Formats: sequence, C-alpha cells, structure tokens
Amino acid sequence: MFQGLIVAVTAVLVGLDQLTKWLAVMYLQNGESVTAIPRLFNFTYAENTGAAFGILKDHRWVFLTISTVTIIGMTLYLYLFRSEGRLYDVAIAMIISGGIGNMIDRLRLDYVVDFLYFSLINFPIFNVADIYVTCATILLAGLLLFYYKEEDLKFLSIRPKKYREVKLQEAEEAVKRAIKEFKY
Repeated sequence: MFQGLIVAVTAVLVGLDQLTKWLAVMYLQNGESVTAIPRLFNFTYAENTGAAFGILKDHRWVFLTISTVTIIGMTLYLYLFRSEGRLYDVAIAMIISGGIGNMIDRLRLDYVVDFLYFSLINFPIFNVADIYVTCATILLAGLLLFYYKEEDLKFLSIRPKKYREVKLQEAEEAVKRAIKEFKY
C-alpha cells in the first residue's frame, strides 16, 4: 500500500518539476529575467550542461551514469528493505524524483533547465528537482542525526543481524564437517 503511495508521490513530483521547466522555457527562454521579489529572487532561464554550480560542464554521460545507478539503487532499496519511518521513504522518493526530473532534461535536451535565482546572495540558478534533492538530503540528515535511535536504523543494514548469525553458524558447521571428513 505504502509503496504505491511512494510511486504516486514520485510521479507527481517529477510531473511538477517538468511542468515548471516547461513554463520556464515558454516564458523565460527569451533571456529576460522576471523579478519576483526585488533584490532577492528572480526567475532567470539557464541551460546547465554541468552539475551543481556548473562544475563538470559537458560531461553528460557522467551525470547519466551516476543518476541511473543512484535511481536504480534507491528504488531497489525502497522495495527490498522496509524502513520503519515513512519520512525516510518519502525523502528517498524525493531524491529519486529530483534525479529523474534532471535526467529527463539531460536525455531530451542535453542540458538541465534551471530558472530559480536568489539574486541577493548571487546563488547559482537552480530548478525544482534540485530543491527536492536538497530538501530530502537535509531531511535525511536530520532524521539520522536527531530523530532515529540506533535500533530504529536496523533497516539500513543490508543483512539483518539474524541473517548474519545464521550464515556464521552454517559456515562453522561446514568447517566442522570438512574437518571431520578430512580425519577419515
């Protein structure tokens, strides 16, 4: 049930990201910046062929590879390992959504459409998908540092303790059998 909700949240977030980018292309691509809050925040169109802050410009294959591996890994993690916290799962879904939103741009356009600009601090231009990833990362850090207790994080273990104990016991028995067979 909750996995279906995660899929729906991801689809809505990706759709919202793509809608805002489409609006940016339709209304901002002509090069004019639209002031939303004077001396603080503008809508400014930019085509980003690099990563955050324009690093690694024109290395599309690097971003596509990293994005693909991350999206597949996080998706598998969501479905194979159940967390105890819904906020944790929603944060992972937000990161997946941001990755998919920017990947769509890279595949379709060879660049990512950015259009949000904080002019007060001359912050690099970014987009809604970037907001998803940033907010989700902050949420995850807050949950891991201040909310979850150690026993709440057992779902982060790839193999639960019981599984490791069973495998260790099986290995010990196999060694004992091998020694016994070697003696005869």
